[in-house]
Amino acid sequence: MPSAPEPPPTADEPRGLRTAVKAKVVDPLSDFLHDETAGGLLLLAAALIALVWANSPWSDAYFDLWATHVEVGVGSATIDLDLQHWVNDLLMAVFFFVVGLEIKRELVTGELRDRRAAVLPAIAAAGGVAMPALIFTLIAAGGDGAAGWAIPAATDIAFAVGVLALMGPRISAGVRLFLLTIAIVDDIIAIAIIALFYSDALSFLWVVVAFGGLLAVVLMQRAGVSRALAYLPVAAVIWVAVYESGVHATIAGVALGLLVPARPFRGRDVQTFLEHRFHPVSAYAIVPLFALANAGVDFGGGMLGDALSSEVTWAVAAGLVLGKLTGISGATLLALRAGIGKLPAGMAPNQIYGVAALGGIGFTVSIFIAGLSFADAALTDAAKVGIFAGSLVSGLLGAALLIGGRRRREPRPGGTAPPSR
Repeated sequence: MPSAPEPPPTADEPRGLRTAVKAKVVDPLSDFLHDETAGGLLLLAAALIALVWANSPWSDAYFDLWATHVEVGVGSATIDLDLQHWVNDLLMAVFFFVVGLEIKRELVTGELRDRRAAVLPAIAAAGGVAMPALIFTLIAAGGDGAAGWAIPAATDIAFAVGVLALMGPRISAGVRLFLLTIAIVDDIIAIAIIALFYSDALSFLWVVVAFGGLLAVVLMQRAGVSRALAYLPVAAVIWVAVYESGVHATIAGVALGLLVPARPFRGRDVQTFLEHRFHPVSAYAIVPLFALANAGVDFGGGMLGDALSSEVTWAVAAGLVLGKLTGISGATLLALRAGIGKLPAGMAPNQIYGVAALGGIGFTVSIFIAGLSFADAALTDAAKVGIFAGSLVSGLLGAALLIGGRRRREPRPGGTAPPSR
């Protein structure tokens, strides 16, 4: 069947770009995983630089840099934030825009479109959010750190996928797909948590303005506006409105990502085009910059000792390591036993534990939520120490369980595989 002729490139799509995009993004999932893997390495490097810098003789320069205030606007219509908050509130909105794009793609054309395929990772993700929050609450309940219950609930896709990439072809595509789907559902839950529990007092007027901006985007799409640049001023208004409304500004990015058409729009694959443009920027620049701005913890002056004696540190670490392991694996096994859903092709039941442990790598969004949870810098630092420790242990444990599970299923010398249990 002959393919339909392609419409000519628009003004904001240079000639030849569409061909380049189609050539590179043959499989959107593979492209996404590649960017997340490489981005995870940059994220790790940025976090290490932040830690070394914050504990070096030039530590004052590190903290002074991110405390530098920048005012943007005209007259009284200005927003005055320090550099760290410009990264966390504005640049991370781009990160969450990419998350919104990926969620929309998975819901419409990806794994989450099939309810039978989506139900098992959705149940696993729910267990992986509930159990860490429960463990954190049991340890830190009643204390000053109780507000951080959602910190260990998040999974860092970049780091988790990066660990799988280091194990190479020994890990099947089914395992990668199951982990990625869990992490995407986890992102949906984390976004809802941020919007519902980590917002300030709402301003009704600004909420109306934000919804008006989103409605304008829908109307522009109905009118056939396909130029990405035409939406930029409206996106800026939406971000300002969400910021001023009391809802965290990054929710604007998610909302805009979810409004992008997941299927061809006026003959153009807009979603793939935008994901190809923004995902590398997010993975290679914004997320590492976020780590550089937020991962710096000064361990001097007895801070490390204070963190190790803090309930928050242990609650976060236990939530990531034990909560994710028991929550994801327990929910998955119970669902399978009840006949709900099935594992992806190529994934063995004993690999559930390795995937569950990798879910405890909760770096980026966990640090993000820690910054929203506490006004006390000491509690934030204690949470970060718990995130570092819990994520490291989870990564090592997950790799060990996956490699061990694979060896148990390797054929015996006689040519037969050991029986499954």
